[in-house]
Amino acid sequence: MNIAVCIKQTPDTTTRVKVGPGGTGIDEAGINYIINPYDEFAIEEALQLTEKNGGEVTLLSMGPASIEKTIREGLAMGAHKAIRLNVDKTPDDPTVTAKALAETLKNGQYDLIFFGKQAVDDDHGQMASLVGELLDLPTVTVVLELHVDGGSATAKREVEGGLETIRFSLPAVVSAQRNLNEPRYRSLKGIMQAKKKTIEVVEPALAEAHLVVEKLTPPPAKGEGKIFRNGAQDAAEVVRLLREEAKVI
Repeated sequence: MNIAVCIKQTPDTTTRVKVGPGGTGIDEAGINYIINPYDEFAIEEALQLTEKNGGEVTLLSMGPASIEKTIREGLAMGAHKAIRLNVDKTPDDPTVTAKALAETLKNGQYDLIFFGKQAVDDDHGQMASLVGELLDLPTVTVVLELHVDGGSATAKREVEGGLETIRFSLPAVVSAQRNLNEPRYRSLKGIMQAKKKTIEVVEPALAEAHLVVEKLTPPPAKGEGKIFRNGAQDAAEVVRLLREEAKVI
């Protein structure tokens, strides 16, 4: 099988994010960057499929040369090669990114194209659907279980209030949900091999952006809380505060 996995470099989920100079991005000083956690489930699923059926896994990511360290983390898991779409900064507009990815992916003759269900930095959660639409491929998102059988596949996906089973033909686009699998650790051997693997650099032609971040602002500081110690005797006061101060009821 020929499989592509689109990955994104994101700040570590324990990062305390601060608004950067200019107010349109984050302060990157001291941030530890990682592979977007949902993308690790996508990489693992792709690796398991190629280990079972043969083939290779290609990673795709967009960003400057500095993200190659993170790309090599994916190569250390066992991916065979990688492509970096060279841009100074990942576009704010998801459609711009999707068009650049789709343009590169359409030439790869991939049986499956994996994404994580969302990136933990911007949480757009739409890249798989956008790319699937641009490539005119079946797209199944938020997948918890996947079985491939020749030229078709069956996926169990998460929907509101339950699970949905879908059968679809290949090639296709799939986005991975947590618990699809258990991503493997990078072995020392894998880390050493990753240093020798190829990262092809592509210069994408970016489409016009229609979404631009004008300003980032931190959430307002929380006020002091109130402690009630008299149990049921305080119920009426709690209701009054929820209605008159918090205005939630």
